[in-house]
Amino acid sequence: MENSVAEPAVTLSGAADSELATFAAPVFRPGEDGYVREVSGFQTADRHRPAVVVVARNTEDVRVAVDFAARHGLPVAVQATGHGLSVAADRGVLISTRLLTDIAIDPAGARARIGAGVRAGDLVAAAARYGLAPLNGSSPSVGVVGYVLGGGIGLLARAYGYAADHVRAFDLVTADGRVRTVRPGADLFGAVLGSGGNFGVVTAMELDLVPVTGVYGGQLVFDTPLVPRTLAAWREWTTMVPDSVTSTVAMLDFPAVPAVPEPLRGRFAASIRLAFDGDVREGERLVAPLRAIGTPLRDDLRAMPYTESHTIHSDPDHPHAYAATNALLDDLPPDALAALLEVAGPDAGYSAVIDIRHLGGALRGPGRTDLALGHRTAGYVVRVITAPEPGAEPGAPVRAALAPWTVGHSLAFLYGAGHAAGDAQTRGGYRAATFTRLAGLKAKYDPGNMFRFNRNIAPAGRAGVTSDARAR
Repeated sequence: MENSVAEPAVTLSGAADSELATFAAPVFRPGEDGYVREVSGFQTADRHRPAVVVVARNTEDVRVAVDFAARHGLPVAVQATGHGLSVAADRGVLISTRLLTDIAIDPAGARARIGAGVRAGDLVAAAARYGLAPLNGSSPSVGVVGYVLGGGIGLLARAYGYAADHVRAFDLVTADGRVRTVRPGADLFGAVLGSGGNFGVVTAMELDLVPVTGVYGGQLVFDTPLVPRTLAAWREWTTMVPDSVTSTVAMLDFPAVPAVPEPLRGRFAASIRLAFDGDVREGERLVAPLRAIGTPLRDDLRAMPYTESHTIHSDPDHPHAYAATNALLDDLPPDALAALLEVAGPDAGYSAVIDIRHLGGALRGPGRTDLALGHRTAGYVVRVITAPEPGAEPGAPVRAALAPWTVGHSLAFLYGAGHAAGDAQTRGGYRAATFTRLAGLKAKYDPGNMFRFNRNIAPAGRAGVTSDARAR
């Protein structure tokens, strides 16, 4: 037997448990071999504790699982890779979509159809064979569908906008057990893209690819004494670069362990990461002001095939524990940088990765205005990634310091800390009119709030039926 996890808060009735024997899909209950493997994900700070896991092999398996949950009054959680785990399930049904890994590329139409378990690196490799690329994020092991449902701010976001802006259609299993193919113009199309799983289980998605075969990019890393100067210089630089440049600057304290290469080991540093959709000569010209900051600890800026674009951020590739929050800002004035350095800079003693991402460009439009994407006019997002602290709100000192300039937050960058989830937090991710529209559609398509293990949109008129509501 595998190592067990805590029993779920609600177990299944005898009738429900007996019905599981008729499922064609693999099914696992607590204590059974396979259960721990299926509930585990990349984010190890939280783990789902469902009464049953259904490992879907196709859309019909998902439909059967949702129909079963609806008839027995059970909530439903969904997991492909577990990178962006929001609110962990402690009851009900977990549907694993990790086996839905089909990829079909239409080179003439520059689009792909993918299953819900496809990871970004696999889609990048498949598209590259035809001189195309998806609008993926920094990690190759992230599930594409989950990333897109959060909006999708990728490596080339300022050049091409949100990944969600480029979705053509998706297959969705709703709370009534129906399989729907949803296209632009349908009310569910705009509701699902940006709401992170509030409206059902997406089993497949069709999305546009872009004609990108390579980028100029990489990292410039500067040592502790240059951290304040790096942040200020990067901020000034972002006011001048074209939309073809997407970049971040991060403050991070590299641990003094052998896994971290010299000369980064044991250093508090500032790392500028960028991707430029253009040639190396123009890229070198654009980054000259950044190289003028000083002598870097690391400079690996180069022209690279797009299949190597995951090296730009070099995200960790092993499961680990983390929690995260963020703040969206229209601008990043010197006073905001000073406030950030005071609470999280080299002398603050605050243990976290602070990542400031330059937004704007195509992220502001003219993308689809009906999508559930809030605060598209924001110029920057400050992300805080930290070790989880039970009962504590991740990044609270940073959020407090940036409050005078904050216009909201991105729900896609809220990881873990399910105890902090609630109506107010979810509302902060949308414009008021957008949230009202989504709550109305939630009442129409998921009136019992079956899909509530997330930053939850409660059905209009049922605000008490939230992500922490108990199953019947």
